[in-house]
Amino acid sequence: MSTPPKEGEFEIVSLNVSEKTGVRKTPVASFRLEAGKGISGDAHAGLIEERQVSLLAVEEIEGASVAIREGCAAVGDRGRGARSADATASSPAGAAACVELKPGDFAENITTRGLALHELPIGTRIRLGGALVEVSKIGKECHAACEIRRLVGDCVMPRKGIFARVIEGGEVSREDRGHYRIG
Repeated sequence: MSTPPKEGEFEIVSLNVSEKTGVRKTPVASFRLEAGKGISGDAHAGLIEERQVSLLAVEEIEGASVAIREGCAAVGDRGRGARSADATASSPAGAAACVELKPGDFAENITTRGLALHELPIGTRIRLGGALVEVSKIGKECHAACEIRRLVGDCVMPRKGIFARVIEGGEVSREDRGHYRIG
C-alpha cells in the first residue's frame, strides 16, 4: 500500500443516505454533517463513534461492476437479473447475476473519485464542503446479513472503504470538492 501525497483534492461523485442500516443508500443532492454524530437523517447517525460517515471511491464500485459482468458472462446470459444455477453466493455474479452497481450500493455515504481512500492513514483530516471529518477506521467487518453482500456476493467496503468521525459540522453538496491533509 502506498501513501498518497500529504494533501490533495478529490471529486465528490455522490452523497447517499438510508433510513435503515445494512441496506443500499439513496443518492441526495446535499446533506448536513453534525459534529460528533454523523449525517443528519441517516440511519447510522450517532450509532458508532468511529463510523459516523463512510466513504468509498467510485473506482472500487466500477471495479466490482466489471467483476460482476465478467462473472455473468462466464455463466452465460440465462435470464438477466435472475440467479444462475452456476452462480454461487461467493461468485462475482452473486445472488443477482448481471446487476450494474452504482454509488450508494455499498452503503457508503460519500462516493468519491480520484483518490485511493483506503491508503489515507487514520487521523487524516478531510474538508467536505462546510464540514471537517477525520479518518477513524479503514475497512470494516461485513456482516452476513448485509444486503450488498447478498446482492453481489462480495462487498468492497471491508477492504477499500473508510470511515470518519465528524469534527466540525456543516453542509455538503455534490458540487463540493473534498480536500484532505495527512498529519
